[in-house]
Amino acid sequence: MSGLFTRNRLIGLGIAAFIAAVDQAVKWLVIEPLALRQVRHIELLPFFDLTYTENRGVSLGMLQATNMEMRFLLVLLTGAIAAVVFVWMMRERKLADIAALALILGGAIGNIRDRWSLGYVIDYADFHIGTFRPFLIFNIADAAITIGVVIILARSLLVREKDDDSDNARPLKAGETEQ
Repeated sequence: MSGLFTRNRLIGLGIAAFIAAVDQAVKWLVIEPLALRQVRHIELLPFFDLTYTENRGVSLGMLQATNMEMRFLLVLLTGAIAAVVFVWMMRERKLADIAALALILGGAIGNIRDRWSLGYVIDYADFHIGTFRPFLIFNIADAAITIGVVIILARSLLVREKDDDSDNARPLKAGETEQ
C-alpha cells in the first residue's frame, strides 16, 4: 500500500485538497461577506470585476441541468470524470504530471460540491478588457481545471521522455542483430 501513496502522489492529493478548499472559501467569501448574490456586480479593477452567475451546465454552459434528474446525472458524470482523473493521477510518477492532474481533480471537486449542494456552480470572476471578455465568467475551480489541462497538453506536446533503454541504445551496424 505504501507504493501507492508515494511522496509525489501525496503532494498531488494535497494540491487537490488545497484547490477544492480555496475554491469553496472564495465562493463563501463572495456570497456571504461580499453579498455578491444580492448586489450581482462589484467593480474591482479596470480589467477585473466580480459578477455573480449560476452555471447550471458544464463547460461553456453545455448540458444544462433543468431538473433534479439532470442535476443528479451531471453530478454522476462529473464525479465519474473526477474518479478517472484520480486514478490517472495515482498511476503517474512524475510530480509535474501529478500536480497538473491534481489541479483538475481539486477544481472538479469544488464544482461538484456546488452542483451537489446548490444545483449549480457559482461563478464570479469576470476578466475583461473594456467591453471585450476573452473568457466566460469563471471561478477558482474552473481556472485550476484549465491550467491543469494546459499543463498536461503542453507536457504531452513539448516534453519528450526518453525510454530507460534508449540511453544505452546505439544504431545497429549492417549484419548485426539485437541481443
